Amino acid sequence: MKLNCHCGAVEAEINATVNELAKIVRCNCSICKRKNATMGMVKNEDFKVTKGQDKLKLYQYHTKVANHYFCTECGIYTHHNPRSAPAMTGFNLGCVDEVNVEDLKEVANFDGLNHPMDQEK
Repeated sequence: MKLNCHCGAVEAEINATVNELAKIVRCNCSICKRKNATMGMVKNEDFKVTKGQDKLKLYQYHTKVANHYFCTECGIYTHHNPRSAPAMTGFNLGCVDEVNVEDLKEVANFDGLNHPMDQEK
């Protein structure tokens, strides 16, 4: 699959089909709630930025463990590395032209608002 931001400055290759994704999720944490993205998940080695690495901006917050990336030209969230699974890359399925997000049936909800890493021990 090929991912591209809105303006086309950032592109990535995803070495998986929609049916081969580790999971498809929506999350209710503070950032995901605001970006309202449906995200596919693959191993880091199955996601490669092929164009526009210099156009990506890293955003971190709270524990500063997760890495969230967006295009500096159009502002679109392209992908992230979650703190709960740093060996994985989550990516915006809305940035994959061959995927119609509304047609996806198996979308899991992740309760990032009550993330286990935020709970007192």
